[in-house]
Amino acid sequence: MATRIDPDVKFIREMQAAGGESLKKCYQCATCSVICPLSPEESPFPRKEMVWAQWGMKDKLVNDIDIWLCHNCGECSDYCPRGAKPADLLAALRNTAYTSLARPAVLGKWMSSARYLPILFIIPAILFLIVWAATTGLTIPEGEIIFAKVFPTLAAIDPIFILVTIFVIFTFIYSVGRMLSSFREAGFVPGENSPSLLSSLGGVIKDQVLTHVKFKDCETNQDRYPGHLFVFYGFIALAVVTGIIAAAYWGDKLFDVGFTTPLALWNPVKILANLGGIALIVGLVYMTRSRLNQDPKMTVNSYFDWYLLGVIWVVVVTGFLAQIFRLADAASLAYTIYYLHLVTVFMLFAYLPWSKLAHLVYRTVALAYARQIGRAGFRE
Repeated sequence: MATRIDPDVKFIREMQAAGGESLKKCYQCATCSVICPLSPEESPFPRKEMVWAQWGMKDKLVNDIDIWLCHNCGECSDYCPRGAKPADLLAALRNTAYTSLARPAVLGKWMSSARYLPILFIIPAILFLIVWAATTGLTIPEGEIIFAKVFPTLAAIDPIFILVTIFVIFTFIYSVGRMLSSFREAGFVPGENSPSLLSSLGGVIKDQVLTHVKFKDCETNQDRYPGHLFVFYGFIALAVVTGIIAAAYWGDKLFDVGFTTPLALWNPVKILANLGGIALIVGLVYMTRSRLNQDPKMTVNSYFDWYLLGVIWVVVVTGFLAQIFRLADAASLAYTIYYLHLVTVFMLFAYLPWSKLAHLVYRTVALAYARQIGRAGFRE
């Protein structure tokens, strides 16, 4: 029986703008699916996605679990005889998902184009300027350089970032729910004897997220494995430090435990923080080199990639510079750089559900769901 296909031309153009502009070159040789180290024999990707994209079959693509199973190593694009860039297509689909899954949708729009970058910067810039104006009237305080003089932890920084954390968590809960619903609508439904999603999630975190083992399967882009691993554990180290500092601050507020900052350089928490920052720099060097070394004929250096790399670079560099200028007793530079550090930290985490870093959540859940439903190649 014949099936009428109504191509969604607007959707095709959106994907092309997001990085999948070479999909028309594909002539369905299936090299991409054969060469992919992750693609299973049963319903392999990305060949079918290339067909659906060429025909503008938006409903098929937006509900496709396989776009999240791809780790974007780029081997399919490297070996494509026509230069159709299947990896860029899947990346473009994920970019579209980043901006469309979460709400409010306007943030997704702002994250999708460099022309909205000033807006994303101005929001936290004004917010922390207000804090600075309220504490010292935008002046540089005299005496020992203590960042809490300008940006008080308990009165301003903690409340701001606690609200950001709550906002991001609830946004992810909503977005992940929409993503799982789309999988079920597409026919990906767990069987009666399937494991629970929670147990599958634990298996994915243990077997893949903590080890990044899937990145080791990629042969043409070896920098992706150490780069992602260093950045991942750098963030974990800094998250642990943030948790310890926050707990100590609130503990001192409630129980007067005598906690003060800044910490000495030899303090174990400060050492962990600096090691985490160094790990981020090492990972960023690998990842930036990987992006710069990619053949421009084979891939698109998308705004999503460079936005994330750029923001993390600024977060790390301003963090270290603020510490260096504090130790050098350069008050004006120290407070100004720390202000920029807070602004970029806000940009990194407040916009997380709409940025490429959101794949840490979306892909992890998608991999867990793939295990739960018994998707070939991703079973328990």
